[in-house]
Amino acid sequence: MSNDQTVPYGSDVSAGTYECVDCGYQLSNESKTSLPPCPNPDNKLHTENSWKILSGQGDAKEDPYPDR
Repeated sequence: MSNDQTVPYGSDVSAGTYECVDCGYQLSNESKTSLPPCPNPDNKLHTENSWKILSGQGDAKEDPYPDR
């Protein structure tokens, strides 16, 4: 997986660093079953609702929403 891919809010991801596509807020985390919405308190409108993968891995393309 290249570092220029994105994953939507709610994706399960491995430990790594992610950057909000809308505002650039960076989030470092342990493995999660659901990546949260951006917690940035900025008033900037979030329309993409996804994270850019800086390090780590997001959902597999063949199983992006395992609960659906």
